[in-house]
Amino acid sequence: MCNRRGIMAKVREETEQVERCPECNSSHLVRDYERGELVCEDCGIVLDDQLIDQGPEWRAFDVEQGEKRARTGAPMTYTIHDKGLSTEISWKNKDSYGKSIPTRNRAQLYRLRKWQRRIRVSNATERNLAFALSELDRMASSMGLPRNVRETAAMTYRKAVNKNLIRGRSIEGVVAASLYAACRQCNVPRTLDEVANSSRVGRKEIGRTYRFMTRELKLKLMPTKPQDYVSRFCSELKLSGEVQAKAAEILKDAAKKELTSGRGPTGVAAAAIYISSILCNERRTQREVADIAGVTEVTIRNRYKELTEKLGIEVQL
Repeated sequence: MCNRRGIMAKVREETEQVERCPECNSSHLVRDYERGELVCEDCGIVLDDQLIDQGPEWRAFDVEQGEKRARTGAPMTYTIHDKGLSTEISWKNKDSYGKSIPTRNRAQLYRLRKWQRRIRVSNATERNLAFALSELDRMASSMGLPRNVRETAAMTYRKAVNKNLIRGRSIEGVVAASLYAACRQCNVPRTLDEVANSSRVGRKEIGRTYRFMTRELKLKLMPTKPQDYVSRFCSELKLSGEVQAKAAEILKDAAKKELTSGRGPTGVAAAAIYISSILCNERRTQREVADIAGVTEVTIRNRYKELTEKLGIEVQL
């Protein structure tokens, strides 16, 4: 009971200590978080121009969870060799306030910048990661892949490095295989040909490295389905949502009759899009569809004939 009274008295004492303006002794102080200022409403004096927004308190049940929810610094990322935790000295000769650094201090800044670059990559493993992750970022950018795919690919590559799977294989090949596996994991399918076009290694080497990595890292990846490619192909062909919905419907019927098993998913998807474009009066040629899907016109014709015959679809060419 005494302990409770002591706590209540302490709370009352803290609430009574109201901040007051030193100029007019007013207690009407306003915190402007947009400008980061503490201002007196009565006389207008700015009491503090570097106010910190504390924000709401987040619930954390242990120290690790509390550290994850901290709002200081940039978020940790696996796409940088040091996970983005180190500092970087900018190439601009300006200080934190935007003022130009005096000429007499620029030589010292140059030396600091040089040593910062050197100590960021301290050993062979970090050098390997730095080169590989920059290559991964280049490939992902050229393929237009989202952030989650890049993070997954970087994590897969780090696992391969830790298990010493890089030895005897090119860094570019392992990076390309990691990116292809990440696309499969994140349901953002890309073909081996697309990955090979963005990398400096061939399709055969990427496929061989990918199979080796899935076996050694025990990656459980489901085979891609034709439905996964429909939205991207339709978008690149500038087809409407009606064509996309019709193609999805055709593929659903084809899956029920097991017409998609044993066939390349891109070829089946291309044939379904070709059929639906004709049915919806937004005709595209077989050559246009084949170029986008990365298959031959012969493949589209073969899949097209199978689908129209087995599903009873009448198409007027």
